[in-house]
Amino acid sequence: MTTDEKILLGTQDLVFRLGIKSLTMDDIAKHLGMSKKTIYQHFTDKDDLIQRLMDFVLVLNQERMERIILESNDPIHEIIESMRLMTSIFSKIAPILFHDLQKYHPVAYQKFKSFKESQILIIIEQNLKKGQELKLYRDDMNIKIISRLRLEQIELAINFTTFPPDKFSLVEVQQQLFDHFLHGVCTLKGHKILNKYKELNEEE
Repeated sequence: MTTDEKILLGTQDLVFRLGIKSLTMDDIAKHLGMSKKTIYQHFTDKDDLIQRLMDFVLVLNQERMERIILESNDPIHEIIESMRLMTSIFSKIAPILFHDLQKYHPVAYQKFKSFKESQILIIIEQNLKKGQELKLYRDDMNIKIISRLRLEQIELAINFTTFPPDKFSLVEVQQQLFDHFLHGVCTLKGHKILNKYKELNEEE
C-alpha cells in the first residue's frame, strides 16, 4: 500500500464516521499515526485531500459494481446485489457527510454527482434493457425516464429536507425506495424471481 492510499483509507474511515466540517488535519494525522508534515507532502490541503478521496472512493465502487454485473445471474440479481453494496456503504456513512460535501467541498461533491449522472445512469439503463429483453421487466416503460427516476431516488434519500436524519434512517430510506422501484418495473415473471431472491436473503 502506498502512503497516498494509506492516508486516503484512514481519512475515509474518519470522514464516513464524523463527516468533514469538524475534521481537522490534526485529527487525520493522529488517526494515521503520522505527522501533518507527511500528509502535506502528499496532499496540498484538506480540500485537495477530500477531492482525491472522492476520486479514490468512486473508482473503488465502480470496480465493485462492474464485478457485480459480471457475477450476477440475471438483471434482478444484479440490482439486488448493487443495493446490498449501496446498503453496506450507506450503513457506514454519517448522514452529515453529504451536507458537508455540498456546502464545504463543492468540487468533490460535483465529482460524486457527475459519477452518478454518467456511470450510474448507464448501469441502470443497461440493467433495465437486459431485464426487458428477458421479459423480467415491463416492456411498456420508457427506460430513459425510469432510469433517471431511479437516479433521483438516490439523491432524494440524502435530502435532509425530505428525510431529516433525526427522523429517518439513511439506509432504511434507500432500501424502501429501492424496493418500491424494483417492484414497479418487474413483470409477473420478474416478481417470481424477485420473491425467490427475497426468500434466499431471509434464510441467510
